[in-house]
Amino acid sequence: QVQLVESGGGLAQAGDSLRLVCSSSGRTISGYVMAWFRQAPGKEREFVAASSWSGGNTYYEDSVKGRFTVSRDNSRNTAYLQMNSLSPADTAVYFCAARSGPFSEMAVMRQRETYHYWGQGTQVAVSS
Repeated sequence: QVQLVESGGGLAQAGDSLRLVCSSSGRTISGYVMAWFRQAPGKEREFVAASSWSGGNTYYEDSVKGRFTVSRDNSRNTAYLQMNSLSPADTAVYFCAARSGPFSEMAVMRQRETYHYWGQGTQVAVSS
């Protein structure tokens, strides 16, 4: 079983950068698609980014494209979300998630219901 723990959230000002870290205990993450979702107050949890098993293929939600970068280090059982040029609209709880199976089209990879394992979330708050 994959157990995920996020870290790296906190307070930031508009334009700042943060790097979120998702650490896995238990099974290796090398056979899992790793993704990041976020949930702002009063809103549904939404897809942010996803990485294929090797990290060679990625998807991003349009609102973060060009600002956020998802990566992974399978040897460390860790995934990352580098967030640059943060804005107040990025304020949310960020969740790391993992799913088995192939890295398929984005329409499938962005569906939170298809992810089997979730972390507890880390809060990111961006002030203007």
